[in-house]
Amino acid sequence: MEPTGEQSPHHAYPDHWEADVVLRDGGTARIRPITTDDADRLVSFYEQVSDESKYYRFFAPYPRLSARDVHRFTHHDYVDRVGLAVTIGGEFIATVRFDRIDERGRPASAPADEAEVAFLVQDAHQGRGVASALLEHIAAVARERGIRRFAAEVLPANNKMIKVFRDAGFTQQRSFEDGSVHLTLDLEPTAESLAVQRAREQRAEARSVQRLLAPGSVAVVGVGRAPGGVGRTVLRNLLASGFTGRAYAVNTSFAEDQGTVEGVPAHRSVGGIGEQVDLAVVAVPADRVPEAVADCGEQGVQGLVVLTAGYAERGTEGRERQRELVRQARSYGMRIIGPNAFGIINTSDAVRLNASLAPESPKAGRIGLFTQSGAIGIAVLSGLHRRGAGLSAFISAGNRADVSGNDLLQYWYEDQGTDVALLYLESLGNPRKFTRLARRTAAVKPVVVVKGARHSGSNPPGHAVPVSRIPDATVSALMRQAGVIRVDTVTEMVDAGLLLAGQPLPDGPRVAILGNSESLGLLTYDACLAEGLRPRPPRDLTTAAGPRDFRNALAEALADRTSDAVIVTAIPWVGENGEAETGDGEVLAAALREAAATGPAKPVAVVHVEMGGLAQALAAATSTAARPESRPAGPAPGPNPDPGAPSAAPAGGGGRSEDPAPGTPATDEHVNGPAGPAAGRIPAYPAAERAVRALAEAVKYAQWRRHAAAPGKVPAFLDDTIDEHGTAGLIGTLLGPDPDPRGRPLTHDEARELLARYGVTVRAALPAPDPEAAVAAAAKLGYPVALKTTAPHLRHRADLGGVRLDLANENALRRSYDELTDLLGAPAELRPVVQAMAPRGVDTVVRASIDAAAGAVLSFGLAGAPSELLGDTAHRLVPATDRDAAELIRSIRAAPVLFGWRGSAPVDTAALEELLLRVSRLVDDHPEVVSVALEPVVVATDGLTVLGASVRLAPPPARSDLGPRRLPSY
Repeated sequence: MEPTGEQSPHHAYPDHWEADVVLRDGGTARIRPITTDDADRLVSFYEQVSDESKYYRFFAPYPRLSARDVHRFTHHDYVDRVGLAVTIGGEFIATVRFDRIDERGRPASAPADEAEVAFLVQDAHQGRGVASALLEHIAAVARERGIRRFAAEVLPANNKMIKVFRDAGFTQQRSFEDGSVHLTLDLEPTAESLAVQRAREQRAEARSVQRLLAPGSVAVVGVGRAPGGVGRTVLRNLLASGFTGRAYAVNTSFAEDQGTVEGVPAHRSVGGIGEQVDLAVVAVPADRVPEAVADCGEQGVQGLVVLTAGYAERGTEGRERQRELVRQARSYGMRIIGPNAFGIINTSDAVRLNASLAPESPKAGRIGLFTQSGAIGIAVLSGLHRRGAGLSAFISAGNRADVSGNDLLQYWYEDQGTDVALLYLESLGNPRKFTRLARRTAAVKPVVVVKGARHSGSNPPGHAVPVSRIPDATVSALMRQAGVIRVDTVTEMVDAGLLLAGQPLPDGPRVAILGNSESLGLLTYDACLAEGLRPRPPRDLTTAAGPRDFRNALAEALADRTSDAVIVTAIPWVGENGEAETGDGEVLAAALREAAATGPAKPVAVVHVEMGGLAQALAAATSTAARPESRPAGPAPGPNPDPGAPSAAPAGGGGRSEDPAPGTPATDEHVNGPAGPAAGRIPAYPAAERAVRALAEAVKYAQWRRHAAAPGKVPAFLDDTIDEHGTAGLIGTLLGPDPDPRGRPLTHDEARELLARYGVTVRAALPAPDPEAAVAAAAKLGYPVALKTTAPHLRHRADLGGVRLDLANENALRRSYDELTDLLGAPAELRPVVQAMAPRGVDTVVRASIDAAAGAVLSFGLAGAPSELLGDTAHRLVPATDRDAAELIRSIRAAPVLFGWRGSAPVDTAALEELLLRVSRLVDDHPEVVSVALEPVVVATDGLTVLGASVRLAPPPARSDLGPRRLPSY
């Protein structure tokens, strides 16, 4: 909302301060600068504030604002005097203002860096977290304008405002002066303030989803007068699901005396209902949606599911229509699922909501599902139904204009009704936030993701998504670092979800295989090896084995301490009459469940061929009684003598003995599952490869969980050898007062100086524009030397003859110089340099760069063909810990070369890990360092040598994940 009045001509309206935020109760509001056009809004707002709140604000009775007050509170220069307002429906519900002051408390201008701040929140909206959100935003504005401290005077009785300041997490000082509490807040963000901000964000966004999934009343807007149509279909599905709340049918075309439709009250508008409506499902033509949204917003509807199509998927006009839809809904404090959505489902017995186009609600279960595609949603629902699995909640977000996968991660993190989160994503609107939320959620329950549009670069229609320059393989590696189980297909997502929801996590990669088909057992064995598991030789029960034989064999395998998981393979067995028994799947299922219910807690999966009814019978839950020898959740104390059998991991999910209400914080008991999960649903697969792949994902996830329980750290010794302050000054000098937004590469000497301040020594390379200069350089450095070209097209290309090594004397150097120039070109083109020889070792490459989508990424690989041709490069997000550095080195396929492959001497990986940590620290401390490449880094048996380095500086990119919380803007 830009001003039209007499705003300061020197400072334009700061529209980047505008933001939509989610409040504590899940509703939304808009924060924006106050302008000269807001006089009437300010007066109306003040009239609705109680006398007590006015007294707390002005320290005296202040029944109304004078004309002078209104002018002062609506005229700002956006530098020394700033006012922000929180609005809902275009009207003020809260304001905040700061005035820059000097050390005596008098009005001042820059460079004074302190400001007096004051808040006023309408009484009807107190307790919604409005002041806390305002403090985050006004503090960010103040820091942008060079203000470092806030001063506030608060009456001792104003406990709510004192609590807002106290709980913000900023460093603060407090004193009691002249009958009031004097507070001073240091506005520099702290670890505590960031943690507070993110905790509030989580609670608010989780609550906003919970309001959508658990409404007390639902109005379907657009219910047709005749059977058929989208609105009528949704209403029927809602009623058929046994929705526990109130339902209403709405259509402007209904007759005044319509009465009911499908047995529920029918109304011509939401306003005509006369009762609170929590959720509205909108199924009207696109040109009538704005009218429907306004009707809902004016009646206090909390959220919308917009099924209507014709938005951003239809091009530029539809994209603008979608943006306007989001703006309109948020102006009323409503969140949106959609548009072009398939709908939402909540199977909780307390809700039983099916506000979707799915004709039948799925069974109640422990799996949460989010998709950006209705078609994919239908496919997954159908697949889960066929395999007897149930869901806790289903959300198909369509164009994903507002509610996204990040919001669902916030909700599922604390939802005790969900043990496994499945997400089909076509893009990551806020990748850094997704990684952060996924890591936190994965620490308590599995998160399985299928990423669509991996190579096409397409994004959800109408959604602004950062463009990533990193390949999909890197995105996958970063997801796995965050604990996300990344799979390639929807089928793999369902396969993994079923195993994780119904079985405990494996303690390690050792797999027992048993069954009545030797061939199927061998296929399973081979599949385990291909997935990096450690299978035991298959146990063949022969085709004559019956259910009792399977039960006994499974019980033995579960009791065997040399196995961490069991895969059962089954084909129809031969009956007494010599014919195959294909219909006895129920009998076999009962036998397997009996063995699993009494054995130790290990995951069990079944591979079957033509076993009628087996999968459905195995999916049926049975007893959740605790099993003998069940191990407690979390890492087991003490070392494990078998590296292939890590300490116990927490249980994965299913088999809860009770079903907690949705939306309440998850506890360790419910996350880890106190009862034996495998005593419930045993997943069945029609192919060995599918079962093994799901188990392999569970093994890797369990290992991540064990590591996440004891995260790594950044060694303290780095602090003693790093000059952070001096590096900041050097970067400022190198960039200059008016830096080019595109940045600039550093020269060799500049890069050496910068890296040296972080303890990274780059071996000197002296220019050799002619043979005489080369000889002089070698004399200075000492023989033996290397002669190298530094031309961009020849850099690091020893295969093209641009590098000559071990030149022991002047004759060898001159001869190599002549050969080099004769073969590749003139010295001016080749840019040759002379460098002292490094000890022999393994050539590696270390890189760090800032990607617009993923953030700062640290990469490692062997130099040359392994990383460039084969893509054998590992990646971690910055900042990296000591554990990240160690895993980075060991996770490339060529890692054995570093550890004594084929009798060679192991190299100094400790020095390599330290180098990785130093580069990570440099990029994390100084976001202006947008790329670093150290190549080659020669790692010897004792120490390493950095022979080449390139660094690029640029103005730091915006960090949306560190600013005040806000919803994506349109």
